Amino acid sequence: MDAAEAPKELVVMNLGRRRYGPVHELQETLVAQRKAGDIPDTLLFVEHEPVYTLGRSAKDEHVLMTAAELAQRGIDVMNIGRGGDVTYHGPGQLVGYPICSLAELGRGAVGYVSGLEKALLATLASYGIEGNTDPINRGAWVGMNKVAAIGVRIANKVTMHGFALNVTTDMSAYAGIVPCGLHSRGVTSMALLGVETTLADVAARFLEAFTVEFNYVRVRRSLPPKPGGGDPCGS
Repeated sequence: MDAAEAPKELVVMNLGRRRYGPVHELQETLVAQRKAGDIPDTLLFVEHEPVYTLGRSAKDEHVLMTAAELAQRGIDVMNIGRGGDVTYHGPGQLVGYPICSLAELGRGAVGYVSGLEKALLATLASYGIEGNTDPINRGAWVGMNKVAAIGVRIANKVTMHGFALNVTTDMSAYAGIVPCGLHSRGVTSMALLGVETTLADVAARFLEAFTVEFNYVRVRRSLPPKPGGGDPCGS
């Protein structure tokens, strides 16, 4: 049986609320393990402390706050290797990082991103929110406002980074950036769209949509690994 025909397993880790840097290190560890075939596909759920992340195409001027303003708001700034421009992560936002083998999923990069969008739209639809997509500006939209951002990195057919879905996010933090480098569009959250829910409930619904979209036959939950005797997700 070849990889495309083999039953697919997904491991899910819920990291809770964490700073961005240690979670990024954990992703890199898991990516290396996935490339080596030591672990199955893995999906991380996390709620980050406030941070602006700049992707490969980001421009420094898309961060509008001064260093003093950033310090006052307690917002970190990090340059990372995903695609896309600048975005915000913070409390009240569900972030998902799938570490997946595209070879085993039987998808290319575009098909993978489209699958993430479909899972996000299905999640929103389960709450009565009708979302849409844009083939140029990837993510989940409600009208002209982005409710979920997508930014990924793919190396040796293994994915890293993922999506950020605004649930009860403090939207004032977006005033400090040009979100995704788009001047003519806005951002929104599920709360602003009239939905009262929790990150745990949204994560459960997304997980269901994700497993259906990518045809996983087994899902199991796991605690984060502790390489070197220390928790890479620790604060």
